[in-house]
Order: sequence, then C-alpha cells, then structure tokens
Amino acid sequence: MIGAVAATLAKLAPVLIVFGVGALFGARKVLAGEAAKAFSDFAFLFAIPAYLFPKLYHANLGALFAPAAVGGYAATAIGTLVLMAAFGKWVVRADASGIALRCMCAVQVNAAYFALPVLDFLFGDASAIFPIVLFQVCVLTVIVLTVLEHGRTDRQAGGVLRAVGSALSTPVVLACAAGVLANLVNFRVPDPLLEGLEFAGAAASPVALFALGLHVGAYGMRWRPVTRDEYLLIAVKCLAFPLLMWASLHYVFGLTGTTLAMFVVIAAMPAPQNAFIYAQRYDGEIDLVAAAVVKSTVLTAALLPLWMLVLAP
Repeated sequence: MIGAVAATLAKLAPVLIVFGVGALFGARKVLAGEAAKAFSDFAFLFAIPAYLFPKLYHANLGALFAPAAVGGYAATAIGTLVLMAAFGKWVVRADASGIALRCMCAVQVNAAYFALPVLDFLFGDASAIFPIVLFQVCVLTVIVLTVLEHGRTDRQAGGVLRAVGSALSTPVVLACAAGVLANLVNFRVPDPLLEGLEFAGAAASPVALFALGLHVGAYGMRWRPVTRDEYLLIAVKCLAFPLLMWASLHYVFGLTGTTLAMFVVIAAMPAPQNAFIYAQRYDGEIDLVAAAVVKSTVLTAALLPLWMLVLAP
C-alpha cells in the first residue's frame, strides 16, 4: 500500500509542483495576482489550442468518440444535473439563476485549465477531454444559459444564441473542430506547422496550472461558508459526481482500465471558472459560485492522489 501511494504521488508530482509553485508565488507576491490573467490568456488563446489540434489531427476518432464512454459520461452528467436542479428548487428554494449556477458548478468541469494538464501529466494524452468540452459547450452550457437568460428582466432578443455562439467560437473549440475536420478529410498539414504547434502546445499544461495556482495564492479564499449549502455543493462536485460517474461507467456501461480512469478523473475536476463569469453577468449568487470554484480547485488537487490510487489497474 505504501509503495502504491508513493508511486501515485510521484506520478502526480509535476501537477502538484507546478500548481503549488504558482500558489506560492501568488501568496508571497513574487508575481502580482493580475499576472495570472496574462498566463491564462496565453494558455487559453494559444497554447491549449496548439496542443489540441495536433493531438486530434493524429487521433483515432473512432476510439476517441467511443459511444459507451462518451454516452455514459453524458447520461451520468445529465442525471446529476437533474438531481441538483431538484435540490436547488425544493430544498434550497433558490431562484432560476441560483439553480442553474448550482447545476453548472456541480456537473461541469474546468476542462482547459485543470483537466487538460492533469490528463496530460497522468496519462500522456489529454485528447479525451475534447468530446467532454463539446458536450459541455453544446449541451450543458446551453441548458444553463437558457435558464439564466429566461430569468433576466433586461434580456434582449437573441441573448442565448449570442452566448452559445460565443462559446462555440472560442479558440479551444475551434482548434478541436479544425483538428477533427482535418483528420476526417485526410488534409495534409505541413510538418513544420505541426511541429510548431506541438512545440507551443507543450507549454499548455504547465502554464495553465501555474496560472491557476497563482490566482489561488494571490487572492486566497474565505473558508467561512457563504450559504448553508456551499459545502454540500463542493462535496457533490469533488466526491459525489465522480463516484456516480465511476459506478455508472463501470457497472452500467462496462468500462474498465485506463478509459474508465480517464473519464472518472475528468468528472473529479473542479468547477469551471466560467461559472463565476456567468454569475457576474447574470447577477447570480456570486459569493457562492466564487467559493465553489476556488475551494473545489484546492480540494481536487488534494484528492488527486487518492483518485489515482483507487483507479489504478
């Protein structure tokens, strides 16, 4: 058991070191907290798309979009979303925006800034995150935005369509779509271009993790609960959702081994930063969402060794 724990921690060392150094630099003011945005912008706008395009260009798309894995993940996520919506409506008595934001925090994951580098470090390939990104953008985000837009008193025509269009046109989604399209039509991408993208993409994982750690270290968090269901929301995100995902994918959809481990690890990732952006835009429960995003990020980092130990073949 001790040897397995040591091996798991050794495998996670790059993730924890880069995230930890970022947090230390932020807490000690070695770098200003505002610098996290510059690192995040570099990762989101260039490095992560540069990583994803070559991966998907060379990927076996049939294996990547395996119905059991992707369908099982989607079914479990939607089932959890329904349960969270019922909890928000009948237990917390939240309004429509509160229900939508709780669902987003509980079910969606920080794909670009956390899941991608973690999968890359742990499994050597993060291309499995692509179908989850599409599912989140095209299904889960559409549901959340529709509810948020419906609850606005100042909503304008086309609000949901504009928001969804903006999500679909992000560099990460465009890079994924371009990589898949080039793969499907056997388009010949020049080797120097692929090598350049792979060179830039190698920076995606460490820069994204460092930026997230820098933000957490610089701005800290309030451990006093903002609302009575805050800790329950974080527990659902970090424990209940990945456990449900494991049970569903293993016992219902028959997944085992590395594929099962990858999708459970994705489910165990923290709440997405976009939830905070939406809470601000739609005058939602900003304190609750901010706490869920930051605290789930820290708890996810702490639980990663346990998840890898449990999921190890």
